Amino acid sequence: MENKYDKLEWEEISTEHIVQDEWIDFRRSAFRFPDGSIFAPYYTYSRRNYVVIVASDTEGNYLMVRQFRQGIRRVTIEFPAGGIERKDGKQYGGEDDLSTEDALEAAKRELREETGYESDEWSHLLTLPSNATIADNYAHLFVARNCRKVSDQSLDEMEFLNVEKLTGDEIEELIEKGDFPQAMHITAWLLSLRKK
Repeated sequence: MENKYDKLEWEEISTEHIVQDEWIDFRRSAFRFPDGSIFAPYYTYSRRNYVVIVASDTEGNYLMVRQFRQGIRRVTIEFPAGGIERKDGKQYGGEDDLSTEDALEAAKRELREETGYESDEWSHLLTLPSNATIADNYAHLFVARNCRKVSDQSLDEMEFLNVEKLTGDEIEELIEKGDFPQAMHITAWLLSLRKK
């Protein structure tokens, strides 16, 4: 089979940082395609890497958090999750060496902060791009089993969430009804079922 193009990479020929503050780096770029044509504007953004934790307690119930998600303007139920801390204090930046903690440390911290639970049984499921089309950050997916309550929640100033416990069947029902609207969380759930 003949390949039309030997190289498929796009060449970035210009970039303007439309918004670049501590929260996001939102960019407008021009790219040269493999056929030589130029396309602009192409919008991308940078956010920090994050973790998602499929956490279950000693009775086999799953620890969930219910919170408002401004992107879709609704309250959702999902797994505990959060950003990996960075040395520069910014909320953006893809896979680089500016993290102050590794992904597992971040997962343990986020689980404890959001739910008050800890676990000694952790498994890494997968690390994959959060949205490879327009973003440079990665999601690190974990399983934590036999979690036990050790403290109250310790939420950030922007976090307002409630902890709930669901069975696996209840999670499946939410997914089927479209009421579990987090793609990375569904990915983590499905991968966790393969690791039992």
